[in-house]
Amino acid sequence: MFKNAGDVFVIFAVAILSLIFFTCLGSDTAQAVSPAESVKLKALAEEGDAESQIALGDIYREGNGIGQDYDEAVKWYNKAADQGNAQAQYKLGEMYHAGEGVKRSYAEARKWWVKSAEQGNADAQYGLGVMYYNSEGVKQDYAESARWYRMAADQGHLEAQLNLGNMYYQGMGVKQDYSESAELFRKAAEQGSAEAQKNLGIMYQNGQGVAQDYNESAKFLKKAADQGDVSAQLGLGIMFYKGDGVEKDFAEAARWYRKAADQGNAEAQQGLGFMYFNGEGTNQDYAEASRWYRKAADQGNGAAQLNLGYMYEKGLGVEQDNAQAAALYRKAAAQGDPDAQFNLAEMYRDGRGVVRDCAESLQFYKMAAARGHEPAQNALKSLTNPCVNQ
Repeated sequence: MFKNAGDVFVIFAVAILSLIFFTCLGSDTAQAVSPAESVKLKALAEEGDAESQIALGDIYREGNGIGQDYDEAVKWYNKAADQGNAQAQYKLGEMYHAGEGVKRSYAEARKWWVKSAEQGNADAQYGLGVMYYNSEGVKQDYAESARWYRMAADQGHLEAQLNLGNMYYQGMGVKQDYSESAELFRKAAEQGSAEAQKNLGIMYQNGQGVAQDYNESAKFLKKAADQGDVSAQLGLGIMFYKGDGVEKDFAEAARWYRKAADQGNAEAQQGLGFMYFNGEGTNQDYAEASRWYRKAADQGNGAAQLNLGYMYEKGLGVEQDNAQAAALYRKAAAQGDPDAQFNLAEMYRDGRGVVRDCAESLQFYKMAAARGHEPAQNALKSLTNPCVNQ
């Protein structure tokens, strides 16, 4: 038995959205300044100008124009923060959160972020959302995390929109609401977030929170895929392979599979191997098929292990080797693949690549049969099967 592309890739259509939480935003990159400019800026900072103090802190933090010095950055952020400047309070909180120029202290980070967030600083609100989600210096509290994310998201904070969308999708700290999740992903997608574009594409594919629409799904997946999102590249390859929302195009499917495969995605490697095996969108090339199957199989992809095992069993693109075939079938069988279980049962029955063992053969026939594998069910009833009628 050989696994076809439809069997392998149907999992994408019901994929759970990935939940990615960023630790916190990086500081604004300070522009390099000349020695004369730094002297002038320092003079203003020493006179108590908060914006100059922040700018000087940024320069020391980044080391632009002068030597990087976290201690000096903390000193100047602290001066501006003590004046009640929300941006300085946020940046000082960042330093404590990262342990730059000070001993890492989530409690101090939270203190300064609360001061900043209460003045409406979206980055600080987002940072507090991260802290409550990850239990950094506070008891984990998804509801409190969602509350802070909401404040930042309502101000257009991209990562907050993305994370809150994920929380609505999974019902973490909020009542599960696919419509709200899709709306938040849309806002982040409009700001160019590849993660949000991909998630929205999946929701259009599954009809979650939006009317099912393969055309819209393909549109958003392509936006994410063009930014290098590997899951979106895989998904777009699947859509071109099946003709869902786009005209079926094996060449395009192979192109997108290759992009994801080159980034190490095992499912895409398996898909590309399948296309080389069948000559779909590419010239048929068993050696190239086996190469891609091996990459995926080495990552534990069960379908690739099955398919590469088949190639070893038949000597397609590789030197025929029943022992290697059996070893690969065993790996796929251990993951519950009924085709691999059936193939291994046949090999134990005949003593190909393994020592003949009817007990093992029957065990694998029964495993496959229990999963609804019709050839295995028939084998167990066969009057000519030597292991059944011994």
